[in-house]
Amino acid sequence: MRLHSYVVAHDTGFAPNPFWGFCTLATCKPVIRRTATIGDWVVGISPKRRGNRVVFAMLVDEILDYVSYYRDHRFACKIPVYSKNGVIWKAGDNIYKPLANGTFRQLRSMHSRGERENPQTKAHDLSGENILIAKKFHYFGASGPELPLHLTALKVGRAHKNHFTPETIANFVNFIANFPAGLISKPTHWPATDKSWQRVISDETGTQ
Repeated sequence: MRLHSYVVAHDTGFAPNPFWGFCTLATCKPVIRRTATIGDWVVGISPKRRGNRVVFAMLVDEILDYVSYYRDHRFACKIPVYSKNGVIWKAGDNIYKPLANGTFRQLRSMHSRGERENPQTKAHDLSGENILIAKKFHYFGASGPELPLHLTALKVGRAHKNHFTPETIANFVNFIANFPAGLISKPTHWPATDKSWQRVISDETGTQ
């Protein structure tokens, strides 16, 4: 087991995408997505100006390539739909449609230029090769806990960290186990008047 930590500079619900019962990392952080393995933890920390709080933590239990991710019915709800009301439909990260010639079309999304593809984000995303998937995750958004002193090693500036001692990893696992699992709060950069993220919680729990 390894632990990967990085700063979530733009917490919009897109990367990671914590909706519909799965936390997925399908865009950004290509090195983490290429090198993480099943059983690893991925932890996103808020920027220093926001207190280096835990934005999310996911235990990777499945890894798919882009073709498999797009075609998997479990993740069809993560394909962006701009004709629907609610930010949640636009935050989908399943944005690379496989084409017959072996390439991909970048769909309209938070990484495109409207209806046109963004070559820079497309190349960056696809270089990660894999999509990390977790059923067990903790997504706090802006309401995340501060890191205790014995876990300050997880703080990172740019890029990411993944060279932690077994003791640090065990300490983190014990720490995060104290918090509720799943989607806890809305993303940091989410419109205050948009409640579509709460609909996901209702759908998953059966509440209204």
